[in-house]
Amino acid sequence: MSEKTTLQHFLDEQRGSVLAILDGLDETQLRTPVLPSGWTPIGMIEHLGGAEQHWFQDVALGTVFEYVWPDAVDEPYDPDAPFATSHSTAAVFEFYRRQCEISNEVLAGTPLDAAPKGRHNREWPGEDIADLRWIVLHLIEETARHAGHLDAARELLDGTTGLGPR
Repeated sequence: MSEKTTLQHFLDEQRGSVLAILDGLDETQLRTPVLPSGWTPIGMIEHLGGAEQHWFQDVALGTVFEYVWPDAVDEPYDPDAPFATSHSTAAVFEFYRRQCEISNEVLAGTPLDAAPKGRHNREWPGEDIADLRWIVLHLIEETARHAGHLDAARELLDGTTGLGPR
């Protein structure tokens, strides 16, 4: 198996875990914060979609992409706010899935050693974002980290465990 195929596999596994962890939660549960920071499970999915968009499109390709939400909710971005959303659940899941598809297209069509054409919008302490390989590894880490958060939230919401990575 090639390095690119292996990285795609592990990224897809983490994405699938995120969706599996939330499968079966109702609208109220998806919008219920269970930790004092105030993030919600559906807000975390919106965040993960934004991370896919930012890293693969803004940073890797150097494109500034503005997503047009089908539910016409206008939410200003606040980087210090907890991950929560006013967008419909269907719109957020569609956003996440679409961003993952676009990311997969970028990964398929770009060499792993390609230097980023854009830049991260904040300082990245101690790290050199050298190439697409770094971006993919970061997204695997980011998705896995938040899958763990979602796994704990799911347990607190309804007691269900064991839905994360297999």
